[in-house]
Amino acid sequence: MPRSITADQPEQPKQSKRSEQPKQPNRPYHHGDLRRAILHTALDVITAEGPSALSLRDLARRAGVSHAAPAHHFKDRTGLLTAIAAEGHALLAAALAEAGDLRDAGSRYVRFAREHPAHFQVMFRPELLREDDLELTTARALSREQLRTAVTTARPETLDADPRLAGIAAWSLSHGFATLLLSGNLAAVVGDQDPEEVFRTATELLFPSTPSAPRLGPEG
Repeated sequence: MPRSITADQPEQPKQSKRSEQPKQPNRPYHHGDLRRAILHTALDVITAEGPSALSLRDLARRAGVSHAAPAHHFKDRTGLLTAIAAEGHALLAAALAEAGDLRDAGSRYVRFAREHPAHFQVMFRPELLREDDLELTTARALSREQLRTAVTTARPETLDADPRLAGIAAWSLSHGFATLLLSGNLAAVVGDQDPEEVFRTATELLFPSTPSAPRLGPEG
């Protein structure tokens, strides 16, 4: 009697039902840091396309999360931009706190703008922000205080003048240079040089060191 063809074949082991279950797709974030993931995605969008390109629905798609996730953490687009601005001011305040003098503070301001271009684009746009947000007002006050401290330390002989005007003068120089730098308007002037060194040279031209005035450079 001929043997059955299947008789000599080893019996195939039955596959476990567990192995047949589809694998869960990898998430672009870990549990607990969804808010941070949305912020990072928003910063990337702003850096590449500007604040006007930001939308919560597009952020959810880019981050691979539900459409409701960004709104859950930030309520709306204004809330998200406000959170970015608050974080930016906190970072700027920390950078300025380490400054040794006014010129160093200005240099650190320029460095901050280069390292955090998305924050920089949003921080000084009140029409985009929720101005009464506590986190924003607190962080903004800290960054302004650090700049005011640098101005007062550098020019103690002008304490009788309006400190707000001195602060605006210092801020205008640093902010104007940083803005022109990020927009590409200083490319021909800066070239391959360190932008922060160019800034220091520019401040020396406007505020030259003299024996009667405190030096703003590292040696002073």
